[in-house]
Amino acid sequence: MFEFKKNLYKLYYRRKVILALLQQFGGSLTKLDLQKLLFIYTTEKTKNYFDFVPYKLGCFSFQSYQDLNTMVKYGLIAEVQNHWLSIDKRNYINELTYNDRLALTELYQTYKDIRKKKLMQYVYKKYPYFAINSIVAKDILNSEEFNIVQQSRPENNIMGLYTIGYEGKTPEYFANQLIKHDIKILCDVRKNPLSMKYGFSKNQLKNIIENCGIEYIHIPELGIQSEKRKNLNSLQDYKMLFDDYRKTTLTNAKEPLNFIENLITTKKRVALTCFEADYNRCHRNQVAQAIIKIKTKEYDIKHL
Repeated sequence: MFEFKKNLYKLYYRRKVILALLQQFGGSLTKLDLQKLLFIYTTEKTKNYFDFVPYKLGCFSFQSYQDLNTMVKYGLIAEVQNHWLSIDKRNYINELTYNDRLALTELYQTYKDIRKKKLMQYVYKKYPYFAINSIVAKDILNSEEFNIVQQSRPENNIMGLYTIGYEGKTPEYFANQLIKHDIKILCDVRKNPLSMKYGFSKNQLKNIIENCGIEYIHIPELGIQSEKRKNLNSLQDYKMLFDDYRKTTLTNAKEPLNFIENLITTKKRVALTCFEADYNRCHRNQVAQAIIKIKTKEYDIKHL
């Protein structure tokens, strides 16, 4: 039964990259070292198979962690204390492209004897942005290096209302957009915050962005019923949808609209989120326009 499940399991190429990296480094890596080596590999050596965010111990990929746990489920790797162990006998290194195999060899030759603190120091010094949320940066860097990390934190005190869609984005890329624009609060204006895409259902998204230092608030009162979103094929369809939305939902949504407007005046930088990449085809723009009409201080709408 176990072998049957393994054979049915779909192995994405990015997961083969993780397995090949583990095998290249002897079949076992600490969770911390794997994240740092995977970051270097995808950032310096090859394609961007994973995105990363500045996290508690530096660069971290939520997608890779999800992949690792999925591969544990299917018996490809094992989680032992703070290590990931490769237990599948298949040679995943040979299943990479030529350039990726070459890059993996170069990675191993460069970092085979560099682990833990030294590896963290290297990443923190070369990529200080990814250390801005680290709880150990001050302890492992000298004062000058730590100051550079602090200076890498995006800061913007200009009041603003932002909107952002997650269509076509990884959760890490999405979170980095918020961080780099110094968003303080993300307001999810979906009626039902569920997504087939990893990282964007309510609890997943809340966990990711709050671990990046951004508050998450779900405001379902501003969402659109899913049945109203069917058969949207033209700009005219969207126009009719949003005309109805303004006349019904927004007309009766004074309390949540005032709530968001108050967040902007107190926290300064707030973003509204929903699915669509194009804000013209998303009701978050209608929410933003409604807030602008009741604003008590001067600020603009910006679409990410």
